[in-house]
Amino acid sequence: MDILDYAFMQRALLAAVLVGITAPAVGIYLVQRRQALMGDGIGHVAMTGVGLGFLLSASPVWMATLTSVLGAVLMELIRWYGRTRGDIALAMLFYGGMAGGVMFINLAPTGSNANLTSYLFGSLSTVSQSDVVAICLLAAFVVLVTLGLRRQLFAVSQDEEFARVTGLPVRALNLLTAVTAAVTVTVAMRVVGLLLVSALMVVPVAAAQQLTRSFAATFAIAVAIGVTVTIGGTVTSYYQDVPPGATIVLLTIAAFIALTAVAAPLARRRARALSAAQPAGDPAECTIPAGRDAPDEIGV
Repeated sequence: MDILDYAFMQRALLAAVLVGITAPAVGIYLVQRRQALMGDGIGHVAMTGVGLGFLLSASPVWMATLTSVLGAVLMELIRWYGRTRGDIALAMLFYGGMAGGVMFINLAPTGSNANLTSYLFGSLSTVSQSDVVAICLLAAFVVLVTLGLRRQLFAVSQDEEFARVTGLPVRALNLLTAVTAAVTVTVAMRVVGLLLVSALMVVPVAAAQQLTRSFAATFAIAVAIGVTVTIGGTVTSYYQDVPPGATIVLLTIAAFIALTAVAAPLARRRARALSAAQPAGDPAECTIPAGRDAPDEIGV
């Protein structure tokens, strides 16, 4: 395969695989928490970090990581304490992040809007060796958190009050989820772009939920979809000379549509089978709905 003859494509494919793993791994907790657009907000804040990286002649990836982590922590603090004006504060944070990124990168001696565009929408040819090292380290952190603390994070995502009663440090886990989401955004920005990363965090999870309701199965299928579309989008971008981020997102949406089309008749078939197997004398409310039995619900 000639695509592997080029060092920049080897780096891009490695970054794509890591993005395909980490984005859905974090996204499943955000979807459970009904914070599907959190990644989009963090992406806006991370733009300031990219601009600061060019202005200070530092690594844009590491500066974006620092800025997005601070932004994610602020978002959680606003969610806890800003009950009346929280939406206004979040709006200022998001739009301020975008404006700061544009301002800083234009003040930088070597910066331009063209540099910012590659971070907003992704660029295969600009993934450097230092970017790959940073992405690998950040992705390792994301995987360790999302897998090592999956039971605790799942419990908090499902019901914060119940998790608090059981003795879990709910606020610390919420902060950790926010920080992990911020790290994931910076992992993905070189491949998908800051403005499109949220789709890769949410849509594979939504697609996987069309086939299963158990956490473990949804996690595995979502990650499989993420890896498939990121590799497919990267390869398509190379051969067809199209934007990688847009291609990956469109493939992800296509996967969601395809799985939805497959899941609908399967759900009807399961419902008919359950209805046929139910004894005539049993009331309908005595049956357990398909896909909601206890082993599936605790299959974390």
